Amino acid sequence: MASYSSASAVVTPVAGTRRPPLTAPGAGGALSGRMFTALHDRNLVYNACWEDPALDRAALDLGPDDHVLVITSAGCNALDYLLAGAGRVTAVDVNPRQTALLELKTAAVRSLDHAEFFELFGTGRSPRAREMYGDALRAGLSPPSRRFWDGYIDAFAGRGWRRSFYYRGTSGLLAKCLMLFLRRFRGVGRYFDALLEAPTVDEQREIYEARLRGPLWTVARMAAQPLALSLVGVPPEQRREIIEEYPGGTAQLIHDGFDAVFGRLPLVDNYFWRAYITGSYTPTCCPEYLRAHNYGRLRELLPRLEVRTATVTSCLTGMAPAGAAAGVSKFVLLDHMDWMGWRDQAALAEEWQAIVDAARPGARVIYRSAGLHTRYLDPVRVRHEGRTHHLPDLLDRHPGLAARLHERDRVHTYGSFHIADLP
Repeated sequence: MASYSSASAVVTPVAGTRRPPLTAPGAGGALSGRMFTALHDRNLVYNACWEDPALDRAALDLGPDDHVLVITSAGCNALDYLLAGAGRVTAVDVNPRQTALLELKTAAVRSLDHAEFFELFGTGRSPRAREMYGDALRAGLSPPSRRFWDGYIDAFAGRGWRRSFYYRGTSGLLAKCLMLFLRRFRGVGRYFDALLEAPTVDEQREIYEARLRGPLWTVARMAAQPLALSLVGVPPEQRREIIEEYPGGTAQLIHDGFDAVFGRLPLVDNYFWRAYITGSYTPTCCPEYLRAHNYGRLRELLPRLEVRTATVTSCLTGMAPAGAAAGVSKFVLLDHMDWMGWRDQAALAEEWQAIVDAARPGARVIYRSAGLHTRYLDPVRVRHEGRTHHLPDLLDRHPGLAARLHERDRVHTYGSFHIADLP
């Protein structure tokens, strides 16, 4: 999820149905919007990225000549793109706490051995967290990030699975509450443990359908409530998009995602859901940046990473113009346009103009959406080569590849995945 984020499963609308026009939230949405803003203005939201970088690698085909711009979120995927071979990665986020998290990771890569690094970001907790921070990490942070971690480093200092860093931040808090509900009040914790240990997808599916599918439908309804969605970074505009475009609405979208993740896709390498179920990764089920065999190489690659606190538009403004070798060749926009699309069309158009201006010829853009169609892009107009174009006319989309990759998404918390090339 972005510092901008959301919900997945590929769904084709029933033939002959007429989609209602997407509208702005009403009074209830305004209240939800204030709640969402209050949460996001004061908190770390994402403690881990919830966009599957395996899809991104297949869609982007990164090489040493590529300059990638990605919205930071928790920084996991920015580090993944370095390991995938990108020549340069710029990670940008409007939330300074997300910047602080990626800075803490890069400071740790530079100064800790792998065992210490994994203790913090793999296990998610260490009794030595404050000591490691004071001795090795603090000096490697920018002043704003240092101020944040001075007051928050104890997020890594807890004991027991309930005190993991992966149950911190607003999204982690929701995961913790839901897992406590399932383990303590529904008594199904042992079935999650069995699910993660199942040797085949068939055995995994049998456990899920017999023991967990019903309780997780209750969780889907709980997670579909405005407060819960705000905690995981879903603003009112995005909720409205799901309701109007996804058959069955938000709860159905979430439950369809559970069906895919636990009933159809192997969990053996699904580190996203392992972290939220158990509060930690394992050495064999974790993001690539946490794997021991990648650690030395990641340290060597860090000079290729730039981390900025800014909007996408302000970050891109002033970059090399289109046609220059220094321009951006790959854009990873997560789902943040869902936030902007129906709230601020002018800002969305301004951002796309900045993308077009900073892009190399043929640059590729990938993005995700809670909805199915991203209709908010239809009115966007940009100037390219001296002419004004409707954005959809300028984009060379790849819906077949995007749909095939989306089916393999290990997270399944989005309605759609999109791949497009610029001229």
